[in-house]
Amino acid sequence: MGDNYLISIFLISILTLVFVLAIKSRSRRRPKNLPPSPPSFPILGHLHYIKDPLHRTLLDLSKRYGGPIISLQFGSRPVVLISSWAAAEECFTRNDIVLANRPRLLPGKYVAYDYTTVLTAPYGNHWRNLRRIGALEIFSTHRLDAFSWVRKDEIRRLLKKLSTLGTTEDFTKVEVKSLLADLIFNIMMRMIAGKRYYGDDVTNVEEAMRFRELVRDLSEAAIATYPGDFVPLLRWIDYKGYKKNAIRLGEKLDKFLQGLVDEGRRKKSTQENTNTMIDHLLSLQESEPEYYTDQIIKGLMLIFLAAGTDTSSITLEWALANLINSPSVLEKAKVEIDSEIGQDRLIDEADLPKLRYLQNVMSETYRLYPATPTLFPHMSSEACDIGGFHIPRNTMVLVNAWAIHRDPELWHEPTSFMPERFESLGGEGQKPLLSFGMGRRACLGAPLAHRLVGLTLGSLIQCFNWKRMSEVKVDMLEGQGITMPKAEPLEALCRARHIIGKVIS
Repeated sequence: MGDNYLISIFLISILTLVFVLAIKSRSRRRPKNLPPSPPSFPILGHLHYIKDPLHRTLLDLSKRYGGPIISLQFGSRPVVLISSWAAAEECFTRNDIVLANRPRLLPGKYVAYDYTTVLTAPYGNHWRNLRRIGALEIFSTHRLDAFSWVRKDEIRRLLKKLSTLGTTEDFTKVEVKSLLADLIFNIMMRMIAGKRYYGDDVTNVEEAMRFRELVRDLSEAAIATYPGDFVPLLRWIDYKGYKKNAIRLGEKLDKFLQGLVDEGRRKKSTQENTNTMIDHLLSLQESEPEYYTDQIIKGLMLIFLAAGTDTSSITLEWALANLINSPSVLEKAKVEIDSEIGQDRLIDEADLPKLRYLQNVMSETYRLYPATPTLFPHMSSEACDIGGFHIPRNTMVLVNAWAIHRDPELWHEPTSFMPERFESLGGEGQKPLLSFGMGRRACLGAPLAHRLVGLTLGSLIQCFNWKRMSEVKVDMLEGQGITMPKAEPLEALCRARHIIGKVIS
């Protein structure tokens, strides 16, 4: 009993000493011009403040402890939180190169090919080469145009499916979330490998089931935050098996993606013309093997899937929910489409630039519900200044795009869904949005996302009447996840318009 008591006293004394020394050491090391910071704990820093939804928690911290630029400590990682447009602009203009690095987080190592994908790679020659490949060979106007028939065909299939659920006389309940997710995954996989994994015409059921399982695993991994990224002890003991799960997920993804590459190579050897992204990249591999390795091709496809699917389907779900809650806006968008396109043919990607009000609806959705509300984190490669504050080297920089897009100093009635705000030439409509990032690390896939969202949303408005399930407005609360899904999946009532048979025939 006495020995246990003495051991307890000793451990408490050691912990108390560590606590006191950590506070004194931190106060001595802290430069005078760091951004203001909330009270913190040793070891944990400010991790005890963090809860879902993250963007709301971070905005609350900014308001309570210093304003648009504050300093945080996530375990052993120094963090700077940016919550104003002026500070974000400074990050991605004057400090763009310094902040072009990415922090090394667990998924980047074990899922994203040891930090070698375009999303996770550090700034440098390798990243610049990946960026060049993505810009020229995947997301260029020419390459996107080459796959426009895939997007149009999949959207037409969705419209036909919806039209069979009811008649032009009655409204039918529709589970919107699953329909949109299936649509986007089919479009992406047909562009990548010429395969459909959802709905009709699934030729390989077993492979489709493996893909759907991978999608579920990726979605779960996207929700999780790995504490070991911030507290080294937890990384060492593999707290809750995060590392083991990430390794397993990475291996499953690699096996699946390598199978697609190998199949594409076999088809190419037999001169089978597949007209897919893999086919195109394998052709480039033959001429420049040092650039287009299998790992580079798999990494590009991984980011294409991971960054382009949830973001587009969730954005579409938010857009449709907003329109259903605002019948006058929905009607105005429908009138514009009928006026510009007519009622004899289906809307096409080439029509999108002249549908200005539809573009405003998309912009307002991007503003209120950015696909990544806190942009993918940046890392300072050197010390720099933001807003007059000193930002040390190797500081993780978080930009709260969600907060900036709802800043009352920038936007009139910032929480209201008002597409008209983007009609003015000299006012709010000219404010840049951060939905796809900014600067060197801005999202490469933005042009594809604009086409996907615009064509799908325009087609759904053109071909169907939509309304809420009841007089109660659709709940617009956010759920968990880095892509900010709706907390409650959207359900709505839809009825085919009389033009449906003509435009989708």
